[in-house]
Amino acid sequence: MKNTFLTTALVGLLATIGGCMPSAPPAENNESTTAGTTAEEATPRETVGKTTQHVLDLKTALADGGVLASTQVEANNPLSASAGAYRTTVGKLGGMSVEKTIQLRNAQSIQDPRPLDHATLMSEIIKPGKPDGIHLPMLPYYQEYAWDEPNQKVVTVDFPARQAEREKQR
Repeated sequence: MKNTFLTTALVGLLATIGGCMPSAPPAENNESTTAGTTAEEATPRETVGKTTQHVLDLKTALADGGVLASTQVEANNPLSASAGAYRTTVGKLGGMSVEKTIQLRNAQSIQDPRPLDHATLMSEIIKPGKPDGIHLPMLPYYQEYAWDEPNQKVVTVDFPARQAEREKQR
């Protein structure tokens, strides 16, 4: 009985110490073997509780290999379903916050509710670096926000090359 308890305690202690050890430093090589993406772009980033003011132009994002993100939650297991639901919801909520701000802007200038181009969206709505700007929830490393000018809304764009590069890094 004593040996079992001591063995269990020792294994638990070693697991705890091992979990506290610093992890290996990230690879210094930022070269990528996937065309159009860097190793840095394929590195996962913190998302929960983080924000961004980075919004791409949709035409540019699509030209750079992006595709419109699906709004469907597709998963084979409960953990993937939860992550997919979170990711999709965050993207939608970010777009809704921009939409509401644009509606307020248009209501204030009812004589001139002109459509927004990307530069105007960034300067009047997102306002990067300013405290009264919109801070969108951070998306996973393979997704970015983009401005869909013809439809006047923020959409989420997937970059499959980033996912492919990440798989090569594993």
